[in-house]
Amino acid sequence: MKRIAIIGLGLIGGSLALALKKSRAKGTEIVGFSRSAETIARSRERGAIDRAAENMASAVAGADLVVIATPVIATKEVLASISEHLSPKCVVTDTGSTKVQVMQWAGEYLSSKVSFIGGHPMAGKETSGINEADADLFRGCVYCLTPAPCATPQAVRKLKKLVESIGARPFFIDAETHDNLVAGVSHLPMLLSAAFVTTTTKSRSWSEMAKLAAGGYRDFSRLASGNPEMNRDICLTNQERIVDWLDRYIEVVKGYRHMVAEDSEELAEMLAQARQARERWLGGGGL
Repeated sequence: MKRIAIIGLGLIGGSLALALKKSRAKGTEIVGFSRSAETIARSRERGAIDRAAENMASAVAGADLVVIATPVIATKEVLASISEHLSPKCVVTDTGSTKVQVMQWAGEYLSSKVSFIGGHPMAGKETSGINEADADLFRGCVYCLTPAPCATPQAVRKLKKLVESIGARPFFIDAETHDNLVAGVSHLPMLLSAAFVTTTTKSRSWSEMAKLAAGGYRDFSRLASGNPEMNRDICLTNQERIVDWLDRYIEVVKGYRHMVAEDSEELAEMLAQARQARERWLGGGGL
């Protein structure tokens, strides 16, 4: 690929740009676009991009690959803005945490001559922005790919190769399955972390509790530090599936509540089962 355009230079877009630079893609120009002049300046300072575009149209002009690395809701606007400026046979992908809605928008706005392949790297941090970007962010992570019907086999091979070049593991998955699964393993934990922090910090005893909060509190509350707008967008584009997982979780919590209240002998067994399940996952048993 001679030119790759990245729309959005936050944590994910910036990390992708740095990863591509680190992979030493010979002769590939990285063009970046951000509405923030500060982000553009910092991207240049960090060597993430070769050139900054003044607008999205000029960013994608002549690009072989366009990566939309914006919050999910903004993807619709980006697709609408760039659709008429894409080169024939261009490959377009995104990095959003939900796929069903994004795939629908791509089908609505993009020409059938353009190969759209939904993308979602299962990597990130609770912090955001170009200053947090890391060239090794994707190394070893699963990178979900969801080709649209219009995507050519050649386009799919190109994007798969690029994903591998940054150290990630391509994982092909359809949009419906993706959104259901990540609702459970990614979106649900984010909401639980936020609810946990809300519950404890609104307690009248929080000023004293805070002095005792240590590693366990820090670990469980980590995801509550995520970008609020981005997390809201995720919820708005995956409502039904997230609600389903919340309902499942509530039922399990009710069970735990009953066992605690009744001094049930089942509690130790349930806790042991949870520990065993986590150990199997850590050992690769869930893959």
